[in-house]
Amino acid sequence: MENKKTVEGVIFDPINRVIISGRFHVENGRIAKIENDEKVTQPIILPGFIDSHIHVESSMLTPKEFARIAKKHGTTAVIADPHEIANVAGVEGINFMIENSKGAGIRFFFGAPSCVPATSFDDCHTIIDSEEINKILQREDIYFLAEMMNFPGVINSDSEVLKKIIAAKLNNKVIDGHAPGLIGDNLTKYINSGISTDHECFSLEEAHEKIAKGMKVLIREGSAAKNFNALHSLISTHTKSTMVCTDDCHPEDLIVGHINQLVKRSLQQGYNIFDVLQVVSVNPIKHYNLKIGLLQQGDSADFIVVDNLEKLTVLANYISGKNVLENKESCSTAKKSIDLDYTFTSKFDIESIKISPKSNTHKAIQVIDGELLTNEVEYNIKTDNHFIVSDTENDFLKIVVVNRYKQNQVSVGFINGFGLKKGAIAESIAHDSHHIIAVGIDDDSINKAIEFIMKSKGGVCYFNGKSMVGLSLPIYGLMSDEPYDVVAEKYRYINSMVIEDGCLLKAPFMTLSFMALSVIPSLKITPKGLFDVNQFKFIDPFI
Repeated sequence: MENKKTVEGVIFDPINRVIISGRFHVENGRIAKIENDEKVTQPIILPGFIDSHIHVESSMLTPKEFARIAKKHGTTAVIADPHEIANVAGVEGINFMIENSKGAGIRFFFGAPSCVPATSFDDCHTIIDSEEINKILQREDIYFLAEMMNFPGVINSDSEVLKKIIAAKLNNKVIDGHAPGLIGDNLTKYINSGISTDHECFSLEEAHEKIAKGMKVLIREGSAAKNFNALHSLISTHTKSTMVCTDDCHPEDLIVGHINQLVKRSLQQGYNIFDVLQVVSVNPIKHYNLKIGLLQQGDSADFIVVDNLEKLTVLANYISGKNVLENKESCSTAKKSIDLDYTFTSKFDIESIKISPKSNTHKAIQVIDGELLTNEVEYNIKTDNHFIVSDTENDFLKIVVVNRYKQNQVSVGFINGFGLKKGAIAESIAHDSHHIIAVGIDDDSINKAIEFIMKSKGGVCYFNGKSMVGLSLPIYGLMSDEPYDVVAEKYRYINSMVIEDGCLLKAPFMTLSFMALSVIPSLKITPKGLFDVNQFKFIDPFI
């Protein structure tokens, strides 16, 4: 029996860039006919919104839980790089994400994570080498080679890196990039290797050069890195070379909105609706060769119905002719599909974070609110009982990284810009290897925070010197098994407490999670020590 339905409204055709009053006749999941009817004045029908680059794990939700909220915002698909879970669980983690995403309500297009670990300077559960990448890329449920973060490896013609790029080409898969601040001849070499996108642009000048040399630039607006204000003019000046993404979207932000928020802001800026739809819908579908409809006769019936272009309230979200908002499914329980008995290999001893001074001056990481980039600063150390301690008055706090995979490998440094005045915060989310990372004003508080993370088998927490608040993330130490609204409220509460107690950052946990990522300049910290990304080597913190 044929499945037929009719959906009427004011149709914004993104391909022919025309507005049609009328209706879709949908048969068996496809648009069989588009009928004009000038009497139809509402609602509005648009192509669904696509997040062109995201790590779903960073929402702290399983794919099914992510979809339960994202579909309400008009999201119909995400281009997902599973390198977070691949670092902690290898191919098993990738398979979990793909299986959990099936029947989720929106489409997930997963890539093969190219950098597991991010660089040879870090650790992970299992290295995914070029041979394994080639196998993964041959799968029909893998759509692209995910962001090539090891841009020095590309520039320096590292054989293992180039083999992964060649594997993508042989399997006819798109190659995503990650090249913060890369310009000039090095950028040219990076692009000429076959890498087609970048979501790390912080300035228009950088974006213009990358587009001029053949790249697609993704305007990123996530929970930590927010580049929309700097880059939104690309929507009109380089419409066909621009997409949008969140990269990392924490649960308290996702519950408020997703790509729809960027659509609203773009329209408020006065951009043409068809330029905006080109950027949020048409370009990702064409660039990644996705089988998603774009409101054309014969297309898969994929579209959203909204009240108007101001509020963008989503009334319906159709995937293959089915309104997924009508699915009243309950919270997906990952407990039924995965063993949650995840444990950390490493042990932690408070004595391991005590540091004796070698000089009076120390290099420190300086965070930049709303950015993943950091600066390098110097400060005069403060000591107590012959050990270096946090200096809350001048905002130089101790930062600790505990290796998730190896026993007794702990690194200690100092960080400026957090403004924390009480206790410590810690989490098992530390891109991309996801070691345990903590910042605090004293060793005892740091110890208590890290202890909570280990006992919870992963999570985020804040110890204010007297009491502990935390969110457990027992699924690989990255994701919760609770409903999205519960996760969002718990995370919002913890975040707000940290800020109320003096933290200077809008997203302290998200910012902290990037302090161990050794591919974004300039200074980061791994379990092996302080790492200078510009020099691409470990450095002595003492001056």
